[in-house]
Amino acid sequence: MAGSRLYRHGVLEAEGFPLHDAAGYLRQPDAVVWLDLCGPSQEELTALAEELGLHELAVEDALHPHERPKLHEYDTHCFLSAYAVRLDERTGRLATAELAAFLTERALVTVRPDDSFDVDALTRRWDGAAHLAKSGVAFLAHGLLDAVVDSHFEAVQALDEQIEALEDAVFADHPDHRAVQRRALDLRKSLVTLRRVVLPMREVVNALMRRDRSVVDETMFPYYQDVYDHVMRATEWTESLREMVATIRETQLNIQGNRLNLIMKKVTGWAAIIAVPTAITGFYGQNVPYPGSGEPWGFWVSSAAIVVLSAGLYALFKRRDWL
Repeated sequence: MAGSRLYRHGVLEAEGFPLHDAAGYLRQPDAVVWLDLCGPSQEELTALAEELGLHELAVEDALHPHERPKLHEYDTHCFLSAYAVRLDERTGRLATAELAAFLTERALVTVRPDDSFDVDALTRRWDGAAHLAKSGVAFLAHGLLDAVVDSHFEAVQALDEQIEALEDAVFADHPDHRAVQRRALDLRKSLVTLRRVVLPMREVVNALMRRDRSVVDETMFPYYQDVYDHVMRATEWTESLREMVATIRETQLNIQGNRLNLIMKKVTGWAAIIAVPTAITGFYGQNVPYPGSGEPWGFWVSSAAIVVLSAGLYALFKRRDWL
């Protein structure tokens, strides 16, 4: 077990106690308990489920990884599944930290498959809002959701900065197209992953705020409303960034096409200029008599024609911006 806390009348009374003490605390009507299990075995979670009356389907979801973010309601508790995220700014890849939680009347049980979720940051968040602890499980669940949603918001903000840098790289004088393409694909994958974990959070937070569930009291309702607002902003921001990445990719392809057309235009212009001396020297290279054949003035006439016609074509193409 990674962590535990006991609140009584909104005051933190104990923490770091063993799992088997939680059952005794929960028999006291004024106690609110948080239990955190990191990588628990099926036997450990099943024993806790029997003690707290957790549904077997919820226990199964907590033990199986890669569940969709969701909130399921059972007779005695709610089951919550969510993901915190973190962006590696060097690679542009998004790392996820899976988290499951059981919300009973006076207990919050968090289950983590590994230690990728920062529990210390969660407890600091609770300590920073200790004046709300009288709301019990609603207070604990708010801190948990706020930490998760804040990670989404930080990730989408970091992705926005990465995409702005990608735009600058696309319009650079000498862009590395392979690096830009690889970066765009990495950011697109991260946005797909972020969208997959952010969008369902609207339903999760909205469901907790429903009056008929009686999970959120009047004191905590504005704070949940604030979390819901952050979820909506992160969702809209994620959608706009996905469109921006697609637009950047299309812009990169258009720029590459335009540069290729410009190169082909210049190559064609130079080919036309080179064709003039080729044509004249080819004409004078015929094995038949022609004006100036075998005479010095014939050489000078052909040379003058090459210079004049080539210079004329160069001036014409330059004026029309073909070179």
